Amino acid sequence: MTNMWWEIKNIDTIDSPSVAVYKEHLTQNIEHMITGVDGEMERLMPHIKTNKMPKVMEVLVASGIGRFKASTIAEAEIAAEAGAGSVLIAHQLVGPKVERLLDLAQNYQHVEFSTIVDCLDTVKVLNDKCGQIGISLRVYIDINNGMNRSGIEVGAGLLELIDALLESPNLIFSGFHVYDGHLRDTDFNLRNEKIESGFGAITEIFERLKAQHPSLQMICGGTPSFTSHLLKKNRVTSPGTCVLWDWGYSDKLKEQKFNYAALLVTRIISKPTEGIITVDMGHKSIASENPIDKRIKFLNLENYELVSQSEEHGVIQVQDWDQYHVGDVLYGVPYHVCPTINLHDEVSLIEAGVKTDTWEITARKRKLRF
Repeated sequence: MTNMWWEIKNIDTIDSPSVAVYKEHLTQNIEHMITGVDGEMERLMPHIKTNKMPKVMEVLVASGIGRFKASTIAEAEIAAEAGAGSVLIAHQLVGPKVERLLDLAQNYQHVEFSTIVDCLDTVKVLNDKCGQIGISLRVYIDINNGMNRSGIEVGAGLLELIDALLESPNLIFSGFHVYDGHLRDTDFNLRNEKIESGFGAITEIFERLKAQHPSLQMICGGTPSFTSHLLKKNRVTSPGTCVLWDWGYSDKLKEQKFNYAALLVTRIISKPTEGIITVDMGHKSIASENPIDKRIKFLNLENYELVSQSEEHGVIQVQDWDQYHVGDVLYGVPYHVCPTINLHDEVSLIEAGVKTDTWEITARKRKLRF
């Protein structure tokens, strides 16, 4: 093989299974995101859920990005620590999470925190809680435009929710949040057509509201629809996976030219029978929600098939069995990098083919300080 960029010169310093992050590819991916919005940083709100690392957040902030989207309080906290200007928690908060967000906001008053709602009950809870401690909170309405995972559909209920927010003295209605992660067609034109067909009624309502409330914004999509929402200047984009990139999106989103910035490092630990090698890569080290043939793509292995996994083992059928040895290192691209990162405590930082540092995946924890 030529151009084996993934090879790590001091690989003996890296345990397995583990994740390696390649600094050059990471920075190239961030630069590519910024180029996509033509440097209009207000249109870029990367999602933290993929990387969950304070050090990655520092690189993002240093690049000039100040707005972020998060799924958890812990992710929002590391963004605040890294110097973010604003953080949207794109999850309707219930139970103790409401108090946790308000505690976070009071301790990081330089950060503009916001969250989403899709029902009147949540509006009332947030408004009452904010009133009790004397603060205001920015809120976006989560719109369901076909994914049917969260959000409110366009209709009378949405109009009622808008009125309730506008009448809540402790909440600041800030716009719409629309996630269309269910649209992942490989053909960009087809994907874009489906995305836009789901935005007609939403856009009409939004533009009518924006005429009365000019500061309203529409936070749109994730990595699959990033290239679509870039075409509409009035939308804020929220890519996340593309910061590290993975095999799944590389396979589907052909028009997006990001680089693999996170690889799984694993080693052969046994050759139990002819044609079979076993590696130290089980369910606990690679996302396993997809079928066995959609979990990892090895960069330095040819003519192979991952045939099974258990908690700590991955069994691979190979040709040319004699050429592989116990202790050999394999480098693989996760099919789904987000949950893969969440399985690990830290990553090895690779610069110019050498491990130079260890970065903690701090926000894989459900709770940090708040």
